[in-house]
Amino acid sequence: MLNSLRSFMTSKVGVFVTLAVLAVIAFAFAVGDVANTGTFGGVAGGDRVAIVGKKKVSTSDLSSVVASDFERFRRENPTATMEAYIASGGMERSLNQMLDRVALAEFAREHGFRAGDRLVDSELIQFAAFQGADGQFDEDIYRSVIAQQGLSDQLMRDDLAQGLLARQVLLPATLEGSLPRALVKRYAALLRERREGEIGLLLSAAYAPEEDPTDEQLQAYYDANRTDYLQPERRLIRYVTFDETSLSGLRAPTDAEIEARFRRDSAQYAASETRQMTQLVLPTRDAADAVVAEVGGGKSLSQAARDQGLAVAQIGPVSKADLAEQTSAAVADAAFAADQGAIATPARGNLGFYVMRIDSIDRKAAQTLDMVRSQISEELANEQRRSALADLSSEIDDEISRGSSLTEVANKLDAEIETVAEATADGRIFGTEGETVPEAIAPVVSTAFDMREGEPQLTEVVPGESFLIFDVGEITPSTAPPLAEIKDGLVGVWKRSEGSKAAKEAANRVMERVADGDTVTEAMAKEDVRLPPVDTVDMNRQQLTQQGRRVPPVLALMFSMAQGTTKRLEAPNDNGWFVVKLDEIETSDLADDDPLIENATGQLSQVAQNELAEQMVVAIKNEIGIERNQAAIDAVEAQLTGRAN
Repeated sequence: MLNSLRSFMTSKVGVFVTLAVLAVIAFAFAVGDVANTGTFGGVAGGDRVAIVGKKKVSTSDLSSVVASDFERFRRENPTATMEAYIASGGMERSLNQMLDRVALAEFAREHGFRAGDRLVDSELIQFAAFQGADGQFDEDIYRSVIAQQGLSDQLMRDDLAQGLLARQVLLPATLEGSLPRALVKRYAALLRERREGEIGLLLSAAYAPEEDPTDEQLQAYYDANRTDYLQPERRLIRYVTFDETSLSGLRAPTDAEIEARFRRDSAQYAASETRQMTQLVLPTRDAADAVVAEVGGGKSLSQAARDQGLAVAQIGPVSKADLAEQTSAAVADAAFAADQGAIATPARGNLGFYVMRIDSIDRKAAQTLDMVRSQISEELANEQRRSALADLSSEIDDEISRGSSLTEVANKLDAEIETVAEATADGRIFGTEGETVPEAIAPVVSTAFDMREGEPQLTEVVPGESFLIFDVGEITPSTAPPLAEIKDGLVGVWKRSEGSKAAKEAANRVMERVADGDTVTEAMAKEDVRLPPVDTVDMNRQQLTQQGRRVPPVLALMFSMAQGTTKRLEAPNDNGWFVVKLDEIETSDLADDDPLIENATGQLSQVAQNELAEQMVVAIKNEIGIERNQAAIDAVEAQLTGRAN
């Protein structure tokens, strides 16, 4: 419902609006955007990308923001490239959000708003990322998390303070986000609105040229659309695995070691007895004796407990010593003196008088050294292997820390280096349909794409059992392939693109005919090509909104047009052009008590709040003033995409 209503308000909700609700946005920037580790201080165009009020926004700030936003984007899209990300508008979005945020903070400071240390502290302790196992703020975890992001405590606090200032500015502007009931009723009525019209599709394929393009035409098209053909970054990953089979010189446990272990764990091998019991606790001895008598008369212990308004509990398996610690020595003596299936004599414990039914008894005879010698020997051998493997992994880790290469480590282990070529960040093998990296290295592929060449790393695969050492041997950066490699496929794409241009011209002709009185069907029939039949649409807005967020753009257009108008819309992927004619709009009045009005009230209130916040930010930016340095922005883009000299 909100989506359809929103389309009639013809405005956008800026990302900064979330600052009015959540200070968490500040944290998102803090952990990724203010590390200030860029190297753009001397790029062409100056060292600042903008001046917001009196505050300078440096090139290194923009570099850090874009790099951080790209990394977050790449977590969900592992093969994404910086060049394609920037080409899709990623850098512009990052810059706009950063400038909006700085403008809000500068406005707040100029007008006396404050975000003191105590307020910042109160926000910091709310972040789950900084909480320990007990759910409380943990200073050590906090320091560790921000250190991993290259941040200092002061940078973190400063950035969080900016978010808090923004929230203080925007919240008051959105508190009165309600709309008059008459206006809400008008928009709610739109959900019952019915529209009738025609939709025709002029396919690119119908207008595509039959002749192949010249080399010059194909090259020009490729140059203009090169970012659409970027191949993902690939890496050659080399690795070595080792486990206990890599160990040598291990000896069998001696008799003395076996005997010492037997003595150490003598309690484990001594005779033992554990019992499982059903327990009922009563306040007095008389009450306990009465229950025992009822059970003796044929009533179950559970029923006797329910008659008293109580419930039984299942206990065990438990030893006599443990039961004595939980209840009392008297209760344990009584429970372990009774036979299986019997009710033990009631005895006083720490909660009252205990009535215990013995459900099962598990008695184990004492074991001699000879009986468990092989078991102890195997345990000692396993411990020795684990210890030796841990020592070996620590030794290998030290070797890597001292600069040893993967080849040197492999030689030390007398192991063979395995190689995986052309691996992509999502674990696929480039150029081979359906092939993925070996299972052994699948968990470390993402790490490998953050590494530099020739710097091996050690990781534990199965804790205490197997390890993996890997490095990156060769990096093939993300680039567009030579035209010759994709020429055959590109010819068809070029034809479709040219067909789309011709289809657009045809759409203009169809619209002219419709304006002269033709129906869409009649106008399209005059085209000298074979086209799909025209679709007739007759639906209401509720039917449209039932499609959720997947409303076809062509239907969204029809439900935003004026009656009697005709418009065109480009189909996705250069597949052609739609011609949409809206013939009739049928509306109906709503009763004052129609529940649709109440539903629209809450949703439109939120839309109104967002609109107020958006307008507030625009006004603040106009008052503060933002001056961009496009030369510096272009220089940052060139540096991030590797095009800088």
